[in-house]
Amino acid sequence: MKKAVITGERQAALVDAPDPKAKEDWVLVKVHAAPMCAEYKAFVSGHKEQHLGHEAAGEVVAVAQPGRVQVGDRVVAMPLHACGKCTYCLSGNYIVCLNRPPYEKIHGSLDGIATMGQYILKQSWLLCPIPDGVSYERGSLACCGLGPSFGAFQTMNLNAHDTVLITGLGPVGLGAIVNARFRGARVIAVDTVPWRVRQAEKMGAAVVAIPAGSEALAAIRKLVGGDGVDAALDCAGHVDTERLCIDAARPFARVAFIGECGNDLAIKVSPDLIRKNLFVQGSWHYNLADYPKVLQVIRQSPLIDLLLTHVLPMSRIQEAFELSASHECGKVVLKPWG
Repeated sequence: MKKAVITGERQAALVDAPDPKAKEDWVLVKVHAAPMCAEYKAFVSGHKEQHLGHEAAGEVVAVAQPGRVQVGDRVVAMPLHACGKCTYCLSGNYIVCLNRPPYEKIHGSLDGIATMGQYILKQSWLLCPIPDGVSYERGSLACCGLGPSFGAFQTMNLNAHDTVLITGLGPVGLGAIVNARFRGARVIAVDTVPWRVRQAEKMGAAVVAIPAGSEALAAIRKLVGGDGVDAALDCAGHVDTERLCIDAARPFARVAFIGECGNDLAIKVSPDLIRKNLFVQGSWHYNLADYPKVLQVIRQSPLIDLLLTHVLPMSRIQEAFELSASHECGKVVLKPWG
């Protein structure tokens, strides 16, 4: 099979790899849509990567034993893998499984673990059906395009009475706008990239296009006309935007973080949390039981085409990474067989 790799600083290529084989409950899926996520960071830094991608939609082409899927099924492959037996897996919150099976030990290599390739192996119970009328490209948004913010908004119980602040308008942040607008919430969004600002405005968000800090906070409070926003979601993964979410939140508001961050946010427990009675959470994905609700957003939201901005054949992987690194795109989806 062909798979995408990063070979050096701003250099990507396709290479040959062995076709993975179905084994036990691990199903072979022919990938038809592989969304790009934060892999561009390795592309820009020159960190060589042989196994790229964690989002996919495709067709079941081989099974080793009877299970939940059959050859020919159209499926979304949920990110990562898990034991399927612990409390978290059984409750649908598999994403935090503490007993992930050792993929390389089971299969003899890491081939098939990453989604930017023509085939992947996935446990059958982590394959969710794509209904008729939903394309592979749109179905793949049920992973990171819509998933992290959907999970956060479910826990926050975001609704039409709320004004929500969304910081960071990359593909995940734009997906958050889609989810928030579908719930009827008013959206205030923050970013500094002109393309992202324009796209968010097309989605119906009020955008504060200035750096995070005191000016952004003042602009947000002016838009709200009160004590702050009802909810805040950071998708940027920067300390300044995380701080903005906390500072812009009114008392008794809900704040969630879904942007991966390598630095430490300084939180003053008394003024930030106790005296504001804030509810603060982290969110990685959504409960598997909510997959039908995510599909409802995909099928019914008029904003989906503003999130899914580019579909490219994987043969144009260099161009795809340059586009992703430019920040002038929503979700970019690769077609591994093109």
